[in-house]
Amino acid sequence: MAYYNNRREPVEEIETRIWSCTNEDCVGWMRADYTFDQNPTCPLCNSEMIEETKVLPKITK
Repeated sequence: MAYYNNRREPVEEIETRIWSCTNEDCVGWMRADYTFDQNPTCPLCNSEMIEETKVLPKITK
């Protein structure tokens, strides 16, 4: 990141596929591109997860 007068460059954000926890009391989610399972369980509470989309900063692989 480059800094100019204490300002950061804007981060590119894109719509990203994620897995989101179905447990209402849990905030767990993960990027779909970084999971190994076809139907992962939440690493925080072991509940089922559903596929959704979220606008996140772009990560290059």
